[in-house]
Amino acid sequence: MAERLAIEPFLQGKGVLVDVRSPAEFDQGHIPGARNLPLFSDAERAEVGTAYKQQGRQVAIQLGLEHVGPKLAALGERLLQWSDESAGTPLRIHCWRGGMRSGNVAWLAETLELPAVLLDGGYKQYRRWVLARMDAPWPLRLLGGRTGTGKTDLLHALAKRGVAVVDLEGLAHHRGSSFGGLGLPPQPSTEHYENRIAAELERLRTAPEIWVEAESAQVGRCRIPAGLWSQMQRAPLLEITRPLEQRLDQLVEVYGAQDPAALAEATQRISRRLGPQRTTAALEAIAVEDWRSACQQMLDYYDRCYDHELQRHGEEDRRRLLGQEELGQMGAEEAAGHLIARQRMRQMAGTGSLGSSFD
Repeated sequence: MAERLAIEPFLQGKGVLVDVRSPAEFDQGHIPGARNLPLFSDAERAEVGTAYKQQGRQVAIQLGLEHVGPKLAALGERLLQWSDESAGTPLRIHCWRGGMRSGNVAWLAETLELPAVLLDGGYKQYRRWVLARMDAPWPLRLLGGRTGTGKTDLLHALAKRGVAVVDLEGLAHHRGSSFGGLGLPPQPSTEHYENRIAAELERLRTAPEIWVEAESAQVGRCRIPAGLWSQMQRAPLLEITRPLEQRLDQLVEVYGAQDPAALAEATQRISRRLGPQRTTAALEAIAVEDWRSACQQMLDYYDRCYDHELQRHGEEDRRRLLGQEELGQMGAEEAAGHLIARQRMRQMAGTGSLGSSFD
């Protein structure tokens, strides 16, 4: 019998992670890095489930065997391939509750003399672990600033220099505005977004500080988990500022290469908030590919939103402000070096900290 592991040792294993749930279950959310080896198709899983409810366990098991029997050779071939990739470490197999589906695939692996372990409690137990990660305390630090200040690029540059960073927009495949999904892959479900965040936080569990971009609660269709969002609202914040022309340059670089029709559609989606004059001006600029003028109309709107958000938080936001950094014309790499150098100077002078992770 394959050994059943608790969630922590299961996740820390090195063997290929095999999720034997149906494709739809896998697409809804899975352990990052897992590979899908469905025992049943979506239609077969629904059929077996209906049989279980209407005719009982025995009938459902027999129906399941009929579906699985013709697939055994192909399933075994894939397990052999993945076991080779695992270089002798056990395959890590799970289903929804850690029941029959994963048990049957573990039996097949053992029949082929392949080492395997099971996740006790299955994906359901993993989801409990994910949600617990969101409520655990994390040493968050926020990077804030108006639209176009290059916060995401700066986070990436800091990460390259060894600073602990979680890219909430990158994990969501979205830049966080009406235009945020343009040119990016489809967004994950909110469930899988939570899984991806949990994996990143776990990777950084020993970091003294973790930097994230200041976001609204919703990143496209993905919602930041409530426990983490609540911590972000209380976290110290470093505000990045840049001149208007530099911000326009940044936005033109990002959105000027996008499909004009998609840009116009995104503009229409926020037309009520932009107002008729700004909407008309933006659409006219997009039509003639005057990206700078179009971005200017958007900045007027998003700057007002940013200022309103600061006013809403009032003194509480000012008390948690770590400081402001005017980055001017600096590129992301130069700006990252600048922030790290400023942090070292502050530490030497004993005037406060922007984070020991900038060491």
